[in-house]
Amino acid sequence: MSQVLDPPPPTQASAQAAPAPAPDPDDLAALAARHGLSVSGARPSLPEYVRQLWARRHFIGAFSTAKLTAQYSQAKLGQVWQVMTPLLNAAVYYFIFGMLMNTSRGVEDFVPFLVTGVFVWTFTQSSVMAGTRAISGNLGLVRALHFPRAALPVSFCLQQLQQLLFSMGALIVILLAFGVPPGPSWLLAVPALTLQFVFNTGLAMVMARVGSKIPDMAQLMPFLLRTWMYASGVMFSIHHMTGPDSGLPSWVGPLLQANPAVVYIDLMRFALIDSFGGGMLPDHVWALALGWALVAGIGGFIYFWKAEETYGRG
Repeated sequence: MSQVLDPPPPTQASAQAAPAPAPDPDDLAALAARHGLSVSGARPSLPEYVRQLWARRHFIGAFSTAKLTAQYSQAKLGQVWQVMTPLLNAAVYYFIFGMLMNTSRGVEDFVPFLVTGVFVWTFTQSSVMAGTRAISGNLGLVRALHFPRAALPVSFCLQQLQQLLFSMGALIVILLAFGVPPGPSWLLAVPALTLQFVFNTGLAMVMARVGSKIPDMAQLMPFLLRTWMYASGVMFSIHHMTGPDSGLPSWVGPLLQANPAVVYIDLMRFALIDSFGGGMLPDHVWALALGWALVAGIGGFIYFWKAEETYGRG
């Protein structure tokens, strides 16, 4: 009976099958350091990250150009849609807001005013939407190749800048057709677009990180951007709508004019349209434009860099 109840003594085979103790992570880290090994995909320092990104500037340029070329490759009109899309939007806005809602009242050169606003707003809108999908929409590339992930939102924003510059030809034709003469102030469009590009890129990097963790953000962004557009004076003059006779509190006008989209749109209108004078611009407009560009550009870059090693995982 005792032979049945007592457990058999452990054999050599069962002793060998016992699980081995887990290795000490400190020992593994020391072993890796001793042999000069590092974690795959580890986040580099910020200066090193900037150096790596600059080293891939040719890839960023080529990638953005290729994406722009392929964007309308299936359409019969091809690249013409780069101009037609914002023009059609401007035509719809003119019919609804300019004619039905009469927001053109008191605004000189309303058509150039509206088209300029639509073109500049589309630049920001498209950059933010492309940034939101920069990581989540390119997981195959992110997981297959090792490169600074910031190259993706930067290249998408560069693509939108190229598209805007391509469309500027149509904008110039519209300005001339409606009697807006070219002048030295047109050169101010260069620094205005440069600051807007930096702002757009920083915001796109923020949304790229958010979109990589919350894929549904790409579905929500069109509604958020549409709300932002209605508060940005694309179809109406904030200067006229918030004037002394508007009945609005005095703080509403300065608050709306500090909106970064309003700042960059108004700077482009001031540069290109003679009737849009400096009195319609917010106070210290260039300082505002520079401040928004630095806050969004530097802040967005650091925010994106901090999650570098998490992109494409899980």
